[in-house]
Amino acid sequence: MKKWPIMIGFCLLLTAAGCSKDMATNRDVYEESGDTINVNNKREELYNEGGGRGVRNVSDNYGFVRHQKSPIQGDRGGTEHYSAIDREQVANIISQLSTDIPNVNDVATLVTDQEVLVSYSTNAKDRNQTADQVKRTAMSVVPRYYHVYVSDNTNLMRDVENLANLDSTSKNARSLVNGLVKQMKKSPQGNRMSDSEDENGATKDDVMNTKNR
Repeated sequence: MKKWPIMIGFCLLLTAAGCSKDMATNRDVYEESGDTINVNNKREELYNEGGGRGVRNVSDNYGFVRHQKSPIQGDRGGTEHYSAIDREQVANIISQLSTDIPNVNDVATLVTDQEVLVSYSTNAKDRNQTADQVKRTAMSVVPRYYHVYVSDNTNLMRDVENLANLDSTSKNARSLVNGLVKQMKKSPQGNRMSDSEDENGATKDDVMNTKNR
């Protein structure tokens, strides 16, 4: 008969331990920004800002990340991930993927805070089809709010490279980027992205905002 109190006490200890673990998990999940991030890999350098710069090795593992919105009403902490984009690494990926396109031999890519500029050399007969392939390759890498401009005018490669020395805070950076975009649009830009977006992924509102800048 004395075994029953012992068993009941043991069960209560297990229940308390489980609740404590759940509370600790919840604190970890919603720490600081309130976002949940679940990954299939414990390599922390992949999820630190700038950490991806040194991660270049090809992996056989699938990539998986799950994000959940904060349970706190009005919490906008999750928007910080936009600032963590490694633009140089994104440009590297776009250039590498673009050279896999048939008849595309040399690619220079610049990624700004809102545009991707891709200048490339090609011997393709259908210039518009190649432009569309290069553009959609870039679109598949960057966030959807980006606009992509391409050009098979190899003379613009040096201009794309020269802008790499600037950043979004540099004097006249915006006007220089806009000037190069204007030059690149003289080349084929491929097909419209959708009924509401032009060849570069811009909507009517985007075009109006660009004119007002």
